[in-house]
Amino acid sequence: MSKSKTRAGSLQFWPRKRSRKQLPSVNWESIDSDSQLLGFIGYKAGMVSSLVKDNTPDSMTKGKNIVIPSTVVELPPLRILSVRFYKDNKVLKDVLVDNIDKELKRKVKLPKQNKSASKEIENVEDYDYFTVIVYSQVKETGIKKTPDIAEIGTGSKDLEWVKDKMNKSIMASEILEENNIIDCRGLTKGKGTQGPMKRFGVHLKSHKSEKGRRNVGSMGPWFPARVDFRTPMAGQTGMQTRLKYNNHIIKIGKAEEINIKGDFKNYGKINTEYAVIKGSLPGPAKRQMLLTMTLRKSKKKDKQEYEFIGLEK
Repeated sequence: MSKSKTRAGSLQFWPRKRSRKQLPSVNWESIDSDSQLLGFIGYKAGMVSSLVKDNTPDSMTKGKNIVIPSTVVELPPLRILSVRFYKDNKVLKDVLVDNIDKELKRKVKLPKQNKSASKEIENVEDYDYFTVIVYSQVKETGIKKTPDIAEIGTGSKDLEWVKDKMNKSIMASEILEENNIIDCRGLTKGKGTQGPMKRFGVHLKSHKSEKGRRNVGSMGPWFPARVDFRTPMAGQTGMQTRLKYNNHIIKIGKAEEINIKGDFKNYGKINTEYAVIKGSLPGPAKRQMLLTMTLRKSKKKDKQEYEFIGLEK
């Protein structure tokens, strides 16, 4: 009996089609955290080599300077667009804030509100939980003008913090902390329509094979005469939602501390706050990302502790 190769291409993510929106949805009820805001919108700038001092207990390189591949994510301030109240997992009421950016009014058709937001919130009673709909002040980064909007959960059930931040900017340094771990959600690079070799990793056929070398040998049997959905075929590749768990935040700082000689390729300069995150993240430069509190915390990664020294030249 001859050995056969296992099937090519994972069915973990199916169907393989383009994502409907740039920022993925999140089940905020499943994240257990007491943070005021459970997520933050960022923009991928590029990858760097970070020089750090390893302070991780029981590490083989403890006390030594090491170089870590890492990703820089720019984190412009957020502003609250509305507060959304839920009852029995259904939207009970949306309360819009008073002052909204002009760029956002061009993008979203907003209803008129007669009363002030603080009075509207006080009138809402008998709700189970609430979330905030925020938008990024991306015009401060210089990469584009139109803000990105996302619904973000809150770890606290106290509305006082939300009332205080109604017409103020929320900074990343207020929500995220250095040497903590977070989850990163984003979209992979879009590659358009590709064949089964690039899409699923099937092998190149022999140069003597008929009817093409870069496709599968058989798409299915004569009986039953149909093509199974598991058959590797050409189609959309990339531009799909991916979640990377337990990413270590090495550094959070301001723009003047990070800008490198020659700027970031395909991105430019960092103009607002930023985070240096260990490892790679999905998507190209300028891709919007959603950084959230951890869904399933890794004890091993939570022990990691690095002291940021600078960027390796």
